[in-house]
Amino acid sequence: MYRTNTCGELRLSDAGRRVTLAGWVQRSRKMGGMTFVDLRDRYGITQLVFNESADADLCAEANKLGREYCIQVEGVVSERQSKNANLPTGDIEIAVDKLNVLSGSLTPPFTIEDDTDGGDDIRMKYRYLDLRRPCVRANLELRHRMTILIRNFLDSKDFIEVETPILIGSTPEGARDFVVPSRMNPGQFYALPQSPQTLKQLLMVSGFDRYFQIAKCFRDEDLRADRQPEFTQIDCEMSFVGQDDVIDLFEDMCRHLFKEVRGVDLPAKLPQMTWAEAMRRFGSDKPDLRFGMEFVELMDVLKGTGTFGVFNEAEYIGGICVPGCAGYTRKQLDQLTDFVKRPQVGAKGLVWVKFNEDGTIKSSIDKFYEPGVMQALKEKAGAADGDLLLILSGDRANKTRTQLCTLRLEMGDRLGLRDKNKFECLWIIDFPLFEWSDEEQRLMSTHHPFTMPNPDDIPLLEEHPERVRAKAYDFVCNGIEVGGGSLRIHDGKLQEKMFNILGFTEERAMAQFGFLINAFKYGAPPHAGLAFGLDRFVSIMAGLDSIRDCIAFPKNNSGRDVMLDAPAPLDPKQLDELQIRVDLSQEK
Repeated sequence: MYRTNTCGELRLSDAGRRVTLAGWVQRSRKMGGMTFVDLRDRYGITQLVFNESADADLCAEANKLGREYCIQVEGVVSERQSKNANLPTGDIEIAVDKLNVLSGSLTPPFTIEDDTDGGDDIRMKYRYLDLRRPCVRANLELRHRMTILIRNFLDSKDFIEVETPILIGSTPEGARDFVVPSRMNPGQFYALPQSPQTLKQLLMVSGFDRYFQIAKCFRDEDLRADRQPEFTQIDCEMSFVGQDDVIDLFEDMCRHLFKEVRGVDLPAKLPQMTWAEAMRRFGSDKPDLRFGMEFVELMDVLKGTGTFGVFNEAEYIGGICVPGCAGYTRKQLDQLTDFVKRPQVGAKGLVWVKFNEDGTIKSSIDKFYEPGVMQALKEKAGAADGDLLLILSGDRANKTRTQLCTLRLEMGDRLGLRDKNKFECLWIIDFPLFEWSDEEQRLMSTHHPFTMPNPDDIPLLEEHPERVRAKAYDFVCNGIEVGGGSLRIHDGKLQEKMFNILGFTEERAMAQFGFLINAFKYGAPPHAGLAFGLDRFVSIMAGLDSIRDCIAFPKNNSGRDVMLDAPAPLDPKQLDELQIRVDLSQEK
């Protein structure tokens, strides 16, 4: 055994014991004839003491130790003279009488501490060193704990874990697939699954009425803080259930996780909000309810009641009332105007109205309106003296609402209203079944082609499919979509109608989904499911800004693994075996 104890478990009650520890040198300090070394492992830090008067040669060896040397020591636990209340082991130290250097170390490119001096790029290149930092390790330990809690909860509810294949056929209806060439079938390709969607539906046909999987999924799409090209889903499916059954069960799971992990009691019943209501009130299908500033629609107050042409021509005018910010300076208001004009937001401008503490009203557009209109604006917005009203307008309601949502979140950040230790969860329901794609110039599935239409809206499928609601639901926490799912179509004729609306020919539908269509001919049960993003769920629990920090070996924003230097060109011999030619000529 290299150690009898870890570096995080010894206490004053262990004084007098002889122990063996192993770990990495965090730091060392020489003070007169004494050398102190902080030894770190996964479990904590223990102080080592080398006394020159007791063993000069041993102390000399200790003075040669560099940061991140991997060492083994033997010695006796003793009470520490200068205690450290910030460490669980801060009452003791080890009087070392044996030292064994297991492995030396180069000087690390950054400090292995919570407040490191390393930037993102260097830490990703040396991720194996970054993972030694206690804060990063804690995220992975949290991920492990949550995974165990999830597995145990679902097992208690009669779910069975089934692994589905990673190499499947391509189903390009949705995000882009990662493709894998087949050497044994030249010119043909596997795809990596975007989700186990069709496979878990087949399991329902097979009679596995409650399935789950901690599933690896892959999507070749542009990245951001909450996306990675490969990610992990808590993937679930159930038979003989309705929407309320699914929501109730997985709401219980979320309640269990929040209680066990964060000590937070979610409400006995989480609120539900329709997609249409969420867009109208917050401009988002994942509203952040930790703070107010709900949208105020101002068409009746501002359109046609003055000479401001922008509003008179608008199809939507809306605003947010920001409490206590009437004192914003012109510079601050100009900064907000520049913010909404950024390409990521896309607004053409910003109108502001200050309801000053003395009762006066000042606005960037007050010269276009009579004073009575400004007063009506105050009443409509529910504003108090000292508040600031920010207004956007546009020719498309939901597009402008989305811009206003971005502004609302920015103000929430600036005012410190998005507390990471506060959790507001809800379900969004009644999504549109279809959405229009400007790129494809056709209707696309909002979720996927197997989502059940709301039974009340099925008559609209023929003439007005854009008005059909889906039996779909998303779990949202703090403005983040953590998970979502739907009831599935299990009737072959209804599924055929869906494919027709989506522009599938019968031949194309059979080529891509024939296995599922044929399976439905053999007694398919009513079924439904959902999937939670494990990476997102852990990042919320840990209070992180990016999911990268709870993934052991993440990719950067370009989809690259800078540690492994991947993706990378293949050896010409490998390309020959796959019968693939790569043509990256400058002209192309």
